[in-house]
Amino acid sequence: MGDEVELQEFTGADRTRYRAKVRRCLDVLARMLREDRFATDEPLTGLEVEFNLVDEHGDPALRNAQALEAIADPDFQTELGQFNIEINVPPASLRHDGLTQFEQHLRRSLNHAEERSAGVGAHLVMIGILPTLTDKHLTPETMSANPRYKLLGDQVVEARGEDITISIQGRERLDTAWESIMPEAACTSLQLHVQVRPEEFAHYWNASQAICAVQLALGANSPYLLGRELWRESRIPLFEQSTDTRSEELKAQGVRPRVWFGERWITSVFDLFEENVRFFPALLPVIDDEEPLEALESGRTPQLAELRLHNGTIYRWNRPVYDIVGEGADAVPHLRVENRVLAAGPTVVDMVANAAFYFGLVRALAESERPIWSQMSFSAAEENFHAAARQGIDAQLYWPGSGQIPATELVLRRLLPLAHDGLAAWGVDEAVRGRLLGIIEQRCLTGVNGSAWFVERVRARERAGDQRAEALRGTLLDYRELMHTNQPVHTWPLG
Repeated sequence: MGDEVELQEFTGADRTRYRAKVRRCLDVLARMLREDRFATDEPLTGLEVEFNLVDEHGDPALRNAQALEAIADPDFQTELGQFNIEINVPPASLRHDGLTQFEQHLRRSLNHAEERSAGVGAHLVMIGILPTLTDKHLTPETMSANPRYKLLGDQVVEARGEDITISIQGRERLDTAWESIMPEAACTSLQLHVQVRPEEFAHYWNASQAICAVQLALGANSPYLLGRELWRESRIPLFEQSTDTRSEELKAQGVRPRVWFGERWITSVFDLFEENVRFFPALLPVIDDEEPLEALESGRTPQLAELRLHNGTIYRWNRPVYDIVGEGADAVPHLRVENRVLAAGPTVVDMVANAAFYFGLVRALAESERPIWSQMSFSAAEENFHAAARQGIDAQLYWPGSGQIPATELVLRRLLPLAHDGLAAWGVDEAVRGRLLGIIEQRCLTGVNGSAWFVERVRARERAGDQRAEALRGTLLDYRELMHTNQPVHTWPLG
């Protein structure tokens, strides 16, 4: 989302030319798939983490420009709000101790960034929604300086033609309206990437769709928004609603939302890019100079810039990615599944455990002789997804052969062994997978994830006499201190 795009205005002719160019890109992608032009070496994995910035009192710190200047690490980038930054962790093979390398890299980067950014009054916090956010932190004035954010926000609001409404019913209720997309800035996530061969992509994407509800249940970490206790993973409805370009009338007509679970199992990665072109008008019709067919026929790897930019404005929870490694004659294209369902935090080791569970389980299911998506409807997977977002670790999910079953029981009885098998297939050492999946196991046995811990701690403070704002701030300061211990959240004291 943070790629540089110059601030500009678009005409109807721009949109017409862009549509034609995107379709030419789609034709070239189809030819590349037919001709098997993609990297087939050992696939890599990767992850991105979005952080919130807070001051010493736990309030949002609108200082990401100063923090990034102090951190001085190209792996860190801006995000939508001035209280957000993001780190992109270099991709790696999972073989042997790749997951341990991810953990060590993240810990070093987090420690370095915290030390540097603290000097400008900004401390890093990994949590899905910062509980001390208020209305004043989600205004156009608090948007990051990158022109793309303003341009994209203006296009969303213009396409919608009216204020963006947020309505979430959880234990408490939130109803509000906004003139910009800034509520989206409240959402910070852990994004997992897995590179796949074109012929395997559909299996990995379908498997990712089938299990994302389980990921949400185990990793929920966003129970509060603007002072209200809502869903256990309130990022889901907030993100869905804050970037919705549809009016109520368009929703009634069945127009697809830009934050989209999808509507069917797929047979090829081409299905997803074709849906993007067929269903969604351009938000940023920026046209690149390259002609993709000429690039392909001259022996160069096409950038497919318009197709990639368009794909970046459609927020599937499992998104297809076309990307290129290398430059010039050494440039090689590849495909990835970008898994976007998880909140950031609570700790580095919790996030790496979440990554291990996903990477292992998705491989086991993608390579199963009887695919899980042949045994359950797509609508059942979507119902699971929203049930998990609402209820978190207490969710009841549907699973073939088990019916409605507690998410924790499903994981303990059926999915953890599959995740172990999948990690073994990746070549992950037994000790590494045992340690990380052991964290998932204990989370299930204790019933404590980030959301469960935070809610219990806030309620305890309220019972002791704190008002909600005081309870949220005090709990967040405790959370930030415990986050730096890198002890899994299920071991944190509840009282």
